[in-house]
Parts: sequence; C-alpha cells; structure tokens
Amino acid sequence: MNSRDGFLPDEVIIQVLARLPVKSLFRAKTVCKLWYKLSSDKYFVQLYNEVATKNSMVLLEVSDSPELKSSLICADNLRGVSELSLDFLKDRVKVRASCNGLLCCSSIPDKGVYYVCNPMTREFRLLPRSRERPVTRFYPDGEATLVGLGCNLSAQKFNVVLAGYHRTFGHRPDGTFICMVFDSDTNKWRKFVSFQDDRFTLMNRNQVVFVHGSLHWLTSGFSYILSLDLNCDVWRKISLPDEVIYRAGNRAHLLELDGCLSVIQISEAWMKIWAMKDYESEQWHLEDRVSLRCIRGMVPGIFPISQTREYVFLATYKQVLVYQRKSRVWKEMYSVKNSSPLPLWFSAHAFRTSIFLCN
Repeated sequence: MNSRDGFLPDEVIIQVLARLPVKSLFRAKTVCKLWYKLSSDKYFVQLYNEVATKNSMVLLEVSDSPELKSSLICADNLRGVSELSLDFLKDRVKVRASCNGLLCCSSIPDKGVYYVCNPMTREFRLLPRSRERPVTRFYPDGEATLVGLGCNLSAQKFNVVLAGYHRTFGHRPDGTFICMVFDSDTNKWRKFVSFQDDRFTLMNRNQVVFVHGSLHWLTSGFSYILSLDLNCDVWRKISLPDEVIYRAGNRAHLLELDGCLSVIQISEAWMKIWAMKDYESEQWHLEDRVSLRCIRGMVPGIFPISQTREYVFLATYKQVLVYQRKSRVWKEMYSVKNSSPLPLWFSAHAFRTSIFLCN
C-alpha cells in the first residue's frame, strides 16, 4: 500500500488498527477519512477477524437473582475484566450460544423469541418466529435441548440451530428429533426430522463448538461428539480420543483450539488437552498434560471454558481462573463479590470479538 510524506505507510496503520478493541476501533474511524477508509475495506475486516480469533475470552452472565437482569462480565487475558451490556435489545434475555463475536439470546418473558447480536458493536437481529405448528412442543419443558450458533466470518453469514425431542400434546416423546435451522442469508427457518437417542448434561449443552462448517456437542457419558453439518443438514457421530474414559472423578469438555475440535479431560490430578488434527479421519493428538496439584481443592468444581495455545480459561462456582501454558502459572481473573444463585460455569461462554454486521 502507499506511503505518504510525513505519515506511516497504510499497511502499518492497518496492522495497528487491527489490534484495537472493537469499541476503540470505531472511535478511531472518526479520526480522519484515511483511517475510516482503511478500516472499512474488506481486506481489513478479514485481517481484524483473523487477529481476533487468537484472543479467546470468557463471557459470564452474573445476576443477584433470577428475576433481575443479568450483567455481562468479559474476562480477557490481554485487557483484564470489563462489563458489557445487552440493554440495546430492550428485553430480558439469556445468552444461549456464542460464536465468533456473536451471541444468540433467548427472551426470558417471551418464549420462542430469539436475537442474534454483536455486543461490541451493539447491532442485533430479531429472528422471525418459526412457522412450526403448535401441535408439538420441545420436551420436557418447552425449551430446545440444543441451541447452537454458527458464524462464518469470511462469508459474513450465520445459522441458528434449535433441536430437541418433540411430543404431541397428551403423548409421550417417541424419539423424534426435530431440528430447526435459521439462515441469515434467506432470513428463514428450515426444518428436518431425524431419530436420535442422545443425552446431554447442562454443561455439554452450553459448550457447543463451531468448526469445519458444523456444530458439535459432547454427549453425556463421553459416548461421542454429535455433529451437525450446516451445509447439508446431516448429523454425524465423532469418536473421542481412546484415552478419554468415563469413570468416577473424570470429566470431559468440548472446546475449540485454533479452528480444531478439542477435548479437555479433568481428573483428580491432571488436566489433559487433546486436539483433532485430521477432521475427516478423526485423528486426535495429545497437546498438553497439566498437573492440578496446586489447585487440588478446586478440582471437583472447575470447568474449562475457552483456550488458545497460550492459555486456558476455567470457571469455578465463584471464580474465573486462567492457566498460562508456557509459564505453567495459575492466576485468578475474576471473582464474584456477592453471593450468586448459580455457579459461574453455569452461564459461562467462550467469546471473542469480531467485526460482523448481524443486521
């Protein structure tokens, strides 16, 4: 790119702007016409999102009581802890899924109403209600068993998935698994039906991972990973590493690591991190083995939420910890000051910033 007398080359300006937080970037756009032009270019948007993917964070919903609006706490390994707000939605909502800077939120007072928003830019889209006839409902409590959000940054499109067992009124569920998929390009829902016999813990349902154009959930009992290909609406079962065994004292969690599926297993003494090196042949590689001796008292209630090659974020009942993989140092990032009705891991999501126009 060009260099102007007395000014930095355009490429240097772009590299600096690409490392700003989203809010700071939007302020920088107003400095001069050149910065506005450079930061609005498609090349810059792609670069910004690529840089942002390397900085995974944790987003927490914190509330003093279920009746009050939650506040959003963002724990960032680079910039510390900050507070976000979803007040621009003008609704009391619960965060159901997170992907590449976007959040999928469901309305608490009005069931069946969903939003997709970018909390950094405060843009949102109210999803149209599904035309699904009310002759069936999600079992057992009217809520979808699985809620997933897949955000393709390069294509600037997203999908929302609501899936669960249905039953006709007055009848028991018959194993029919209904899946509704929203497409941001068409602004419409599509539906397909399959027969599944999968079970998910609450933590498994929250930790949905979007890689390779598919959404992934870990089934209970470490049975397998259930994947939904959003391009062809096909479910697939993916095997776990052979060493991941279901037994007392062991827990497994599904995360993302550099665009790959990752499984973290926590036992009484160790945290083991696997990454899937070959998606088609389902080949896993052990990335790290971490001793938990120095946090032994926390192990029964600690849950990994997000990670990079440099660090792992974990949540306990009242704390967010970060483990620095190179220095092998543990640090507290955030702690709830007051008594919380729910543990932090109950409402913790992996999060990263992005430039995405969801409306």
